[in-house]
Order: sequence, then C-alpha cells, then structure tokens
Amino acid sequence: MLLVNSKNLLKEALKGEYAIGAYNINNLEWTKYILEACEEDRAPVILGVTPSAISYFGGYDVVFSVVKSLIKDLNITIPVVLHLDHGKSFLDCKKAIDAGFTSVMLDASDLSLDENIKITNEVIEYAINKNISVEAEIGSLDENDMTDVSLANEFYNKTNVDSLAPSVGNKHGIYKGDVKLEFEILGEISKDLKIPLVLHGASGLDDNKIKTAIFCGVSKINVNTDFQIAFSKAIRGFLDYNKEEYDPRKIIGSAEAAIKKVVHKKNELFGSKNKAI
Repeated sequence: MLLVNSKNLLKEALKGEYAIGAYNINNLEWTKYILEACEEDRAPVILGVTPSAISYFGGYDVVFSVVKSLIKDLNITIPVVLHLDHGKSFLDCKKAIDAGFTSVMLDASDLSLDENIKITNEVIEYAINKNISVEAEIGSLDENDMTDVSLANEFYNKTNVDSLAPSVGNKHGIYKGDVKLEFEILGEISKDLKIPLVLHGASGLDDNKIKTAIFCGVSKINVNTDFQIAFSKAIRGFLDYNKEEYDPRKIIGSAEAAIKKVVHKKNELFGSKNKAI
C-alpha cells in the first residue's frame, strides 16, 4: 500500500460516524509498532509528525524514508497517511510536501483570522496540484478559548480547507481535573461546514467524550501524550527490574507491548478497526 492523503479516508469516516487515529511518531520504534498494530486491526492510520519530532528524526527526508521503508519491509497493506502535525509556517508545509508527506496541517491559529486565512490559502495553492490534503486550525487550544462558529464559517468559506481543528475546551498534554468539551460548538460547526473536524488533545479524555465528539462530526483524533506516558512507564518498569541492562534495543523494545496496547484500544474506541479496504 502506497502512502495516501487523508481526504477520502476522513470523508468516509465522517459519513460512517467513526474517526481515524492520528498517532504521533517520535522515533523508528514507535512508527514500526503503530504500523504493525494498525495492520493487525485493519485500521487506516495517520502518522503525525511535528516539526520538533522531524528535527529529532534528522529531517523531513529521513521521516519519509523511514515510513516508506517500513511500509514496504513490513508488508503494510492498510492506508497510511504521512502527516505534518502543527506546521507553523508555509515553509514547514512546503518542506513536508517536497519530502513526500501526503498531508499537512498549518497551525496559524495564533495569528489574526485574516492572516490565518491568507497563509492557509498559500499552503492550499501549493498542495492542491500535488494531491496533498490540508488541515487548518482556528482558535487556540486553550480550555477557556472556544472557536467562534461564525468565524469558523468565514474561515472555511474563504479557504475550502479539507479538515478543520476547532478549539472546544481541548488542549495538548495532560488534563487536570474535569474536562468540559463544548460539544454544541462542535455540532454547529460540523452542521454548517459539513467537512471532517479534528480533535487535538485527545489523550486523557474519557471514552464517552471521545464517542460524543465523533457523533458531533470529529473524524480525525490526535494522540501523542498517551503514547508518551505508556512508553516511559514501560521503560522505567523494565529498567527497575533489569538494572544492569545496557542494550538499547532491549530497553526501547520493552515498550512495544505498551505502545501497541494503546493503538489497539484507540482503534476500537474510534471505530476505525476493520475499516481498511
């Protein structure tokens, strides 16, 4: 299976009322484990890579080569999207597209609406002829900063972006206390725009909130912190019982089962299991 963009996958997910997991990758091992687990589940997957993770890998071309090679050598047959997560500029998105990424997210949510629209359109203009899907964000991911429905409408009408990530009380990292997501805003945006919506900051949300978000039009759900927590706990536990171990393959590999457990759980929760053609 060659890399694909996310357009048709997310449209099918929106129509079928399920979501595709957008799982952040931070190294070769995470990439391998996520691909293997999704192949086992027959679940399409979006591999998200932030600019900082790309830097850690060694560059855009390195990430593309790792993903492409693993798909080939592991005989992965499910649809796989290689996605730039939270690109902060046109240049970030251009570098990803030029390297072979099949989807990009421009996060210009910290700019004015007009500037966000302007840069988003520049990315879309560059991506459209290369058949690359484009995601944008409107509203900062702050539990107290909600996306205005009328502004979301204006943004979409002036960009026709493929998918949109609104701010509805979600945030990145670890939540503290009860999380109140504004599902009414999600529902209104979905009803007006009729395009796939994206939920960032899904780690730590309870299952009912995830299911309700999908019902309200969310078709792509980003997960990173849950993987980081599972990964670090597994390695700490392994080293606690194997204090003399120094082989990095055994140390990092001790987290394989933990990573795959998160993948399997999310695929089941999101409803993407057995959705791969």
